[in-house]
Amino acid sequence: MPDTWLSKINWSEDGLIPVIAQEADSGKVLMVAWMNRDALKLTVEKREAVYWSRSRKKLWHKGEESGHIQKLKDIYLDCDEDVLLLIVEQIGGIACHTGRHNCFFQKLENNEWVIAAPVIKDPLEIYNK
Repeated sequence: MPDTWLSKINWSEDGLIPVIAQEADSGKVLMVAWMNRDALKLTVEKREAVYWSRSRKKLWHKGEESGHIQKLKDIYLDCDEDVLLLIVEQIGGIACHTGRHNCFFQKLENNEWVIAAPVIKDPLEIYNK
C-alpha cells in the first residue's frame, strides 16, 4: 500500500501529530496522545491504536501492558490537517493509566479541580501483573 496518504498530514516540526481517541459507542473523548508516521502506519495496518510516547521516546501499542487495547473503527483528519480523530472500541472499558474510563476525570468546580470519575480498577492490579 503506498504511503502517499501520509503526506497530506501537516506533521509538527518534531514529526508528530496530536490524536484524539473517541469511544465509538458513547462518543466520549477517552484520551489525547501523539503519533508519528510509523505509529499511524501501524495503527492502520493493525486496526489497533499505536501511539508515540513522548516521555519514553518509543512506539506504544495502547494496551500492550494493560490489555486495554483500542480497536480502530475510523480515522478522521481535521480541516487544518494537523489533528487526528480516532474512533475506537475501548477494550476493557479503561483508557486511562489511572484505572479510569477516560483521561478527562478532573473537573473544575468553584475554581478547584475535583475528581469527577471513579477508578474502575486499581492501576497496581493493571500494571504490576
